[in-house]
Amino acid sequence: MARDSFDQLEASLLLCPKCRVAVPVRKRLLLILPQGNKFEYLCTYCGSTCGDKLEPDQPVDRRRYM
Repeated sequence: MARDSFDQLEASLLLCPKCRVAVPVRKRLLLILPQGNKFEYLCTYCGSTCGDKLEPDQPVDRRRYM
């Protein structure tokens, strides 16, 4: 099985520390860093932060531009 299949996973349910139950979450861009973009996952009910994720920048394929 190719490892690329699981390169980017998205959370649909996370444990909310305030609601104390697994809830659907929204992904929001928090910071743009040199290493990549940092996102936070917010509870759809109370709006508290349930987690975060750093997505590394994708390398640019320079062959396309030649």
